[in-house]
Amino acid sequence: MKKWKLASTMLAMSLMLTACGSNEETKTEEPKETTTAKDQATEGQGAVYPMTVSPTTASAETEEAGTIDFEDVTFETMPKKIAVFDYGFLDTLDALGVEGVVGLPKDSTLPSHLEDYSADKYTSIGTLKEPLLEDIAEIDPDVIFISGRQAPYYEELKEIAPVVFVGTSQDDYWNTFLASVDTAAKMFGKEAEAKEYLAKYDSALEEIKALAGNYETSLVTMYDQGKLSGFAENSRFGYMYDIYGFKPVTDNIEASSHGSNFGFEAILEFDPQVLFVIDRTAATGEKSNIKADMENEIIKKTEAYKNNRIVYLDGPLWYLSGGGLQSELAKIEEVLAELK
Repeated sequence: MKKWKLASTMLAMSLMLTACGSNEETKTEEPKETTTAKDQATEGQGAVYPMTVSPTTASAETEEAGTIDFEDVTFETMPKKIAVFDYGFLDTLDALGVEGVVGLPKDSTLPSHLEDYSADKYTSIGTLKEPLLEDIAEIDPDVIFISGRQAPYYEELKEIAPVVFVGTSQDDYWNTFLASVDTAAKMFGKEAEAKEYLAKYDSALEEIKALAGNYETSLVTMYDQGKLSGFAENSRFGYMYDIYGFKPVTDNIEASSHGSNFGFEAILEFDPQVLFVIDRTAATGEKSNIKADMENEIIKKTEAYKNNRIVYLDGPLWYLSGGGLQSELAKIEEVLAELK
């Protein structure tokens, strides 16, 4: 939690300094050659270009291509035509009122709060894992925003347009989420809007941390066609523990993007007071039998089942669109609504 407070405070200070700068008298000076995305120097509410934008993480590990290293990108002018593969970043652009999205992976399951982007005026540029390179080239975007699922295509996408990596990191989820918001806000002159939206998190996080204190143990799992995987603190859903404040029932779970294989018997053995279940099957657009599969004779013996503390979490929201201003707040609100 301390890490989040520091990052959030730094971002807020950056945005406050930007707003204050709008009241100062304009001075004539030589224009800067570059401005980094983490730089506080902006004029009023507008973005200053040229601007050099850094990736939210320096590299990513992929099964297909090993380690992918991401580069800083310098833009001479603000991008007008945007292709975005990460639903979380699309969520943030939408929340900030950024215009110019021309293409997105419509062939994957769009989260319900982003359904407006299924309209015909937005070109489908593939799925979250398989970009349609020719279709992307045809719309001729000024920038392509990607995250981990598209990392294996990084070099190919760079041949079409500048590519900015805006994905979250498993090891530092919350701070990389905040970094992606910072990137969107500064690139498109939306610092004030970002500051206003982030302020909503203060009370929400305070409330969920207080709620989490009522439980001594918890476990985050993911359901996928009858199978389960578990997540510990150092995983993609570790923020449930270190940001929300729920106490993990065990730290003996292998860190993996899809979690460690976790049988129903293991859940009964650990017997958490709260069991969170993310429905990956629903997120992939397939029919889900999550409740029938989960509430079997083994799970019915757990404290979580007996006390009605099995929390079924929205699959598309948690699995596909995390890392966005709206989606991260919606996650907190969903947990609060289920456990109050």
